[in-house]
Amino acid sequence: MDKIVIAGGRPLKGKIKISGSKNAALPIMAATLLTEGRSELSNMPKLADIRTMGTLLENLGLKVNRWNGKAKIHSNGYRGHEAPYELVKTMRASVLVLGPLLARRGKARVSLPGGCAIGARPIDMHLKGLEAMGAKIKVEHGYVEASAKKGLKGARIHFDTVTVTGTENLMMAGALAKGTTVLENAAREPEIVDLAQMLNAAGANISGAGTSKITIEGVDKLQGVKYRIMADRIEGGTFLIAGCLPGSRLLIQEMDPQPLDALIDKLREVGAKIELVPEGIKVIAPKKLRPVDISTAPYPGFATDLQAQFMALMAVAEGSSVIRENIFENRFMHVGELIRMGAEIKIEGNSAIIRGVKALSGAPIMATDLRASACLVLAGLAAEGITEISRVYHIDRGYEKIEKKFRKLGARVKRVKVKY
Repeated sequence: MDKIVIAGGRPLKGKIKISGSKNAALPIMAATLLTEGRSELSNMPKLADIRTMGTLLENLGLKVNRWNGKAKIHSNGYRGHEAPYELVKTMRASVLVLGPLLARRGKARVSLPGGCAIGARPIDMHLKGLEAMGAKIKVEHGYVEASAKKGLKGARIHFDTVTVTGTENLMMAGALAKGTTVLENAAREPEIVDLAQMLNAAGANISGAGTSKITIEGVDKLQGVKYRIMADRIEGGTFLIAGCLPGSRLLIQEMDPQPLDALIDKLREVGAKIELVPEGIKVIAPKKLRPVDISTAPYPGFATDLQAQFMALMAVAEGSSVIRENIFENRFMHVGELIRMGAEIKIEGNSAIIRGVKALSGAPIMATDLRASACLVLAGLAAEGITEISRVYHIDRGYEKIEKKFRKLGARVKRVKVKY
């Protein structure tokens, strides 16, 4: 078991390259189940969830070779159709193999997904959509068992609420379905655009990705493809927030600013100087952090995956702010740990009321989920004294070598092994 130890209070200075997007890479890896031949994916992040998805694909019969940020995936002749609990219990994205398996193999048995304990994330809209496309589905003993012996057929599907993985799953299923599939009230995230671009490069016919209406004209087959994964906007946003810590000055490299517009607007309200340059995004911390209210919302709104990190910043702002979490009902688990560090935060329903303090103080704390882990790292960097974060396996699911990246920026942070 590892923990991260931080000696806080030192400004961050320098430049940092953002890794490939986990949330784009996982569905794109799942999409290779639809293809024939070999795909080569580049800009792949080195993360626990990526390894898990690679193992899952191998278990299904694909050949996966990974090296130096690349993955070659051979999909010819695979025969598997089951994603067992043992492989997917830690990763919600495992459900993304359901649509591709049904479309390509006509059957699937997929364990109900795991992942972070941040609230209910049901897959009922995935299942209703697949049923509308002709699949027969039953859920029992913790598994989704689905079949489409005559293949999937196009359908018009309206999502009751915006769902990212539901949009991705049904978009992939529609790629090989007979006829036209229309997804209404679809999620608009950049990662969905990235998936659609990969599928189109493989021979799919998808239009409207990035809007609330996506149209998929089914094709007979898809071929392997060479594709570069987009940069991780959540990692980029985390480092942008870190660049607002007192005295800091950073250049975030190879990061398209457009997916981070909502965050950049809020950080400018905080008082940060942010400049878009050819190399990426420059951020200079303000002399005084102003309090700013935020409300999380589906893209292009303020990302729920950046809410915890922003709270760490507001904990040391001069004044009071309110953060409203509108996506997940259990995403304030980091609050108790911030309070242990001296933060003044009160929870009222889906809102956190934060009264900024002059300084946080280092303390032994515990990560509870992926983005909470990043929040606690930022809090430790801002705090006086030593912060020790345990259960950091959460952070390895979404951040590649985070302690090394922060050390490059001048932070005093290290990972240590703990013996029990």
